[in-house]
Amino acid sequence: MMADWEKINEEGLLAPTMAKDFPNLPVIKSEGFFYIGTDGKKYLDFTSGIATENTGHRHPKVIKAIKDQADELIHGPIGIINYKSILELAKKLTTILPKPLDCFFFGNSGAEAIEGAVKLARHTTKRPYVVSFIGGFHGRTMGALSLTASKSKYRKYLPVGGNMTYHLPYANVKETPKGADPDVYWTEQAEKDFARLFNHQVSPEEVAAVILEPVLGEGGYVIPPKGWLKKIREICDRHGILLIFDEVQTGFGRTGDWFAASRFGVTPDIMAIAKGIASGLPLSATVASKELMAKWEVGSHSTTFGGNPVACAAACATIDVLQEEGMIENARAMGDYALEKLQKMKENHPAVGDVRGIGLMIGIEIVDPKTGQPSGDGLMKVLEKALEKGVILYLSGNQGEVIRMMPPLNIDKEHLDLGISLLEEAITEYEQE
Repeated sequence: MMADWEKINEEGLLAPTMAKDFPNLPVIKSEGFFYIGTDGKKYLDFTSGIATENTGHRHPKVIKAIKDQADELIHGPIGIINYKSILELAKKLTTILPKPLDCFFFGNSGAEAIEGAVKLARHTTKRPYVVSFIGGFHGRTMGALSLTASKSKYRKYLPVGGNMTYHLPYANVKETPKGADPDVYWTEQAEKDFARLFNHQVSPEEVAAVILEPVLGEGGYVIPPKGWLKKIREICDRHGILLIFDEVQTGFGRTGDWFAASRFGVTPDIMAIAKGIASGLPLSATVASKELMAKWEVGSHSTTFGGNPVACAAACATIDVLQEEGMIENARAMGDYALEKLQKMKENHPAVGDVRGIGLMIGIEIVDPKTGQPSGDGLMKVLEKALEKGVILYLSGNQGEVIRMMPPLNIDKEHLDLGISLLEEAITEYEQE
């Protein structure tokens, strides 16, 4: 029987742009690795709230921190007042971020962190333009949207005349010419792409920042060669351009290190972090060095809700849990295990294209079994069949052709095996249609 609140959903009160997303599953509770549906069925969650609940659903230490903070202080506009949880969080973050990233502007969402990062770069360099990459996703607010180039539908009706962003190709190892070394090829390609941009469209002296995801998220879980990222760092240094990493999805252990910057050995000037920071509560941060942040004029950027006391308390507990329970090391070990298992699975399934991953950030391309071409329609059939079997996965990629597998970082082999076996059953059924 449908619950009363489910009937309200049928009235269409929620904007369909999000409310009609997949799988639109009615749930009453979450616990650990699972959602519990209104029918009482347990669903293994391999989305982690879109890489947000890295500690699993409702981790008891995080819940306790939330309750304890709610008993003391729920809201505090920072600057008007000051409070313990925001200062403790800032201190904890300095211990896990690469140096010299040690100063924070807290917001509520990934898009806000991106807006802050670009605003900081333009304010401090006095330069107007930003370079981002095709396939990158940085948010849907208007400033962040000018940087986003994962799908054209996101940019519909964006006033291009007011756009101060240039886009370059993102390094995709799949597109490396046969016989070429990906690291060498894409390093050389970066040099050529930037030279072409600077020679024909914008001078480097006008570029405030280069922004990129160190691993594409919504764009299909594409992992670039380290050499490509190092070359971009070098080009930025050469021209006095600030390098911004969008670590909204890659942060807090998702790639098998605290941040992808550490995993790749490339440190940006500015970082945007969110998602996994507070185990599901809305919180984000624009991060830079104290030296750079000091150039941001007082009052030129502000927030009412950013750095909420309860969210900051949850974030402090999240960092503690990730450290104390070895979840980041587990993410690397379980990511390697899952990737090997999925690559073996691919050998027996014509509907599986490229399989790639870093830590517990794994992409599985679904193709038409007959043509071998990427298939968004096929992927949706696979996801729906997997949901029926009790595992929730999500989509990514330009055509919605890549499954995002992003389980909580404390996932174990038993539940990884279960989720992968249910996914394989769904793929088999799709191939037999």
